[in-house]
Amino acid sequence: MTKPRARDLGLDLAGTPGPLNAITDVPGVAVGLATIREETPRPGRRLPVRTGVTAILPRGHEAAPEPVYAGIHRFNGNGEMTGSHWIEDGGYFLGPVLITNTHSVGIAHHAAVRWMLDRHASTYGGDDLLWVMPVVAETYDGMLNDINGQHVTVEHVHAALDGATGGPVAEGSTGGGTGMIAYEFKGGTGTASRRVTVDGRDYMLGALVQANHGRRDWLTVTGVPVGRHLRQGLNEGQVQERGSIIVVIATDIPMAPHQLQRVARRCSIGIGRNGTPGGNNSGDIFLAFSTANRGPMPHQAPGHRRIEMVNDELFDPIYLAVVESVEEAVLNAMLAGEATGGTVHDRFRIEALPVDELQDVLRRHRRPLAA
Repeated sequence: MTKPRARDLGLDLAGTPGPLNAITDVPGVAVGLATIREETPRPGRRLPVRTGVTAILPRGHEAAPEPVYAGIHRFNGNGEMTGSHWIEDGGYFLGPVLITNTHSVGIAHHAAVRWMLDRHASTYGGDDLLWVMPVVAETYDGMLNDINGQHVTVEHVHAALDGATGGPVAEGSTGGGTGMIAYEFKGGTGTASRRVTVDGRDYMLGALVQANHGRRDWLTVTGVPVGRHLRQGLNEGQVQERGSIIVVIATDIPMAPHQLQRVARRCSIGIGRNGTPGGNNSGDIFLAFSTANRGPMPHQAPGHRRIEMVNDELFDPIYLAVVESVEEAVLNAMLAGEATGGTVHDRFRIEALPVDELQDVLRRHRRPLAA
């Protein structure tokens, strides 16, 4: 049974989404998911395995590697995103973006390097002394997953990369979001998009989140502090936030790296709309990239280059699209989440966001809903 997304509930969400309301509305962007979900521990282990990998290919399955201009922002830095130093200095990255759990960053990075070397053997097998530096980000799923068992393998990473496609993105307990928790409800993978018109030209901007952050009391939906009213399944003794959120923004709007850094910064406002202040233990790390300005590998580019970029004076609608899509992507992740844990093998049970109770709270606060 398909669970409702935020717009299916008629939530008062601004902006106009693309046809899929997903990051894959941006032309060429592909997403792949490898999910490991088991309810009993493996031999010799205490906890079940509930984890995975999410892969984002900015240019899909291109025949040759091609850079994308990018920018990053660290709102709260208790987390990891590899390649971030070069994105800050060089303003671009090559290859896929992967999101997984905290203890699988190494294997995901290793597997992505192997995948790129094999897929682009003619590029990396020559005498140019080229290096591969994929982007790998993480959030912690140790409350629901045997994270110390390090169960993500090279094969899982390659399955996510090889299976990446356009089209709808499975949300909730999928890919890297399988074991994640948001506002003490089940969280995980979520996505949304917005149409943006700049100087008479139509563009698309999309967000994908791995939502694993927030305390129940903070949860806000369309301006209503719903977390104060939704008290189901609270786990006594959990006094601090133990998670993080990764946000990836994709767009076909032509931008320079410094502009994409400013776009990434606006994700802070997007996650803030759902209530988080950015807890001390949270890794709130954001990446934005543009598929415009296609061009060759830097070592093959001419000595003088030209890029197209939108005038900074026209950026307000773009910033608003970022905030709106991130806010909605987090809600979509939570609405798709399924109650997890609570078996004899688990330390916790995490409930799904209760749709009927959520709608009741919003009605009592006179927030409009669909009939």
